Amino acid sequence: MKGWFDAFRDDGGPTLYSFSNRTPVTGDVSIVAVSVLFTTIYVAFLVIFPGVRKQRFTTFTTVTLSLFVGLVILITRLGSAWHVAHSSILAPYKAFSREKLPARMGAHIGLMHVNITLTALPIGNWTPPDIDFNERFSWNAAEDMGHSYKNSLRRGLPYPILTVAEYFSLGQEGFAWGGRYRAAGYYASILLWASLASWLLMNLLLIAVPRYGAYMMSLTGTLLVATDIGYYLLLPKRPLTIIVEGGQLQFHLGWCYWLVLVAGTLCLFVGLIISAIDLVWPHTFSTILEVYYDTPYDRHVILEESHDVRYRKRNSKGLEEPPGLGSRILRRLSSKTSQLAGVDNKGFQNEAPKSPWRYPFRRAHLHQTNLRNVQRTLSQDSMSSIHSVAAANPPNMHKVALSRVLP
Repeated sequence: MKGWFDAFRDDGGPTLYSFSNRTPVTGDVSIVAVSVLFTTIYVAFLVIFPGVRKQRFTTFTTVTLSLFVGLVILITRLGSAWHVAHSSILAPYKAFSREKLPARMGAHIGLMHVNITLTALPIGNWTPPDIDFNERFSWNAAEDMGHSYKNSLRRGLPYPILTVAEYFSLGQEGFAWGGRYRAAGYYASILLWASLASWLLMNLLLIAVPRYGAYMMSLTGTLLVATDIGYYLLLPKRPLTIIVEGGQLQFHLGWCYWLVLVAGTLCLFVGLIISAIDLVWPHTFSTILEVYYDTPYDRHVILEESHDVRYRKRNSKGLEEPPGLGSRILRRLSSKTSQLAGVDNKGFQNEAPKSPWRYPFRRAHLHQTNLRNVQRTLSQDSMSSIHSVAAANPPNMHKVALSRVLP
């Protein structure tokens, strides 16, 4: 029984750290990191979602679709399952050898690389050797695949892996499969980066102006669908079939292709529905993520009042009557007082006019005449007071009338 200090040691000797304990690849680190990031954001949203009291359906749908589309764009850009093939083979492990190895072989083509896997299979009671390969060959440049193949020859990789890599490194006559896959991945990668930029702008506009966010959502879905269409059209016209001893690899579309198609279709469909609803019923789509920019009123109320014709006519008169609560009260009171019955007293003047151009007679004489001859009365007794004054002093009334006419 081993103790604390002699664990992982052979025959009581010191621990040997120079041995490279290589383990088979179980997942792509970059894909796992992106998945954990988006999953964390979505879990945080689900935690705060029970506190949402309004726009629950639109908020949940928008956030879920947005995070799903962003995750699909990044995963498929890094993934290796656009065109895949699997087969069980019985082939020699190394060239010019009679010993054959039963194994499971696969080829996973991504946008800028191809992964070739080889795993030994047990047969009956025979225990297979510890063989589990996963080799990646990149083709970022035109000559990268050829250099990677030569490097794999120097490293002494298994013969089935070299056979598959040779198909992608050839570029003469009708064997230009590597060039065709590289061109398809190149243009698909450009469209994916464009869809990522459109996705970021979509999230920004959904917070600022939701109707334009719906338009960008439709554009993002269109770019994703165009990515699949372009990749499918640029695939080799003659399908690639790799013959290996004991089996053959026939390629078909992988989960990355179908995932992009699903995400693009959903994004395009939802974006068109929101755009159609906004055209029929303007300014009805909103979420709790929308920014109100420090305004105390609802955005819909402000937009509806700005489009109202009554407010345009009222404000078109000028700046003399600014709209407000005080002007409304005064206008309402003036409309009520104008309906009261009564007769205006034209002879009543509170003070003499100040402009000599409108009344071309002496103001002092008029002021003395008004003070002496005109009595201040109420509006309902104005007519009777005028007749009584006229009957008492008829000459003076004629003089006042002549003074108003003659200069």
